[in-house]
Amino acid sequence: MSELPAVVPEDGLPPRVTIYEVGPRDGLQNESAIVPTEVKAEFIRRLVDAGLPFVEATSFVSPTWVPQLADAAELMRMLGETGREMPVLVPNERGLDRALELGVQCIAAFASATETFAKRNLNQSLEGQFVMYEPVIRRARDAGLAVRAYVSMCFGDPWEGRVPIEQVVAVGKGLLDLGAGQLSLGDTIGVGTAGHVTALVRAFEDAGVARDRLALHFHDTYGQALTNTYAGLRAGITTFDASAGGLGGCPYAKSATGNLATEDLVWFLTGLGIRHGVDLPKLLDTSVWMSGQLGRPSPSAVVRALSGRV
Repeated sequence: MSELPAVVPEDGLPPRVTIYEVGPRDGLQNESAIVPTEVKAEFIRRLVDAGLPFVEATSFVSPTWVPQLADAAELMRMLGETGREMPVLVPNERGLDRALELGVQCIAAFASATETFAKRNLNQSLEGQFVMYEPVIRRARDAGLAVRAYVSMCFGDPWEGRVPIEQVVAVGKGLLDLGAGQLSLGDTIGVGTAGHVTALVRAFEDAGVARDRLALHFHDTYGQALTNTYAGLRAGITTFDASAGGLGGCPYAKSATGNLATEDLVWFLTGLGIRHGVDLPKLLDTSVWMSGQLGRPSPSAVVRALSGRV
């Protein structure tokens, strides 16, 4: 059996997609055991070598909140000049200061579509998060940095239940108005379905947000991540977040299971004839290696299916 699927293109889909790799940050932040900095650096180097154009390296969050990412500065120094081009998450101005000291060129801010999660994750109200992020985004843009913004809980919240689409649009528009260049819409607990994806993208378009400013970030809690990706493709979205080996969750929402696996996304896109620039055998080899470092099998279906052939 080939390590690549048969290519059968379909009309109406984008010819090329950008994969935004979040494994080193979103994937590893929820690990119970501390992953050595050297292992993280090797993981990132392997992902870059596999052709992934964006690899989110770490987060400058307080070690008290996310001990797994306490080595952020050490990791960035270990990555050297290449690391400066990699996006990093910054939760506040203190995090931005640390990123600027290291010469980082791209940051991401993480906001919430719901009041409860904003309080639990950011210790802010829904409106207060904009007050917190305004100087972060302004200062980053003034320093010439690219800024990405995440909105979590776009499709459902474990405390509040269903999240109104208009509320998600209001939060997302607020972040774009502050100066974010790209907006990643997150299905943090994996409850989204295809029609919901279509409706959310359409609502942003109706609010004047171009599709090329949107990215989609799916979790596979209910097995809907690839179905939702297909809906996103049909809606014209061309940037999708994914995590090598399907690693990840969310330390503040225990119902959030793993991210969409990058290998599963690559297999899916390849079969549709959509260009992505990722070397699947190299990516598979990387996730098999990382699974060995973590001491458990990868949750990725493609990794499980092909791991005996890499």
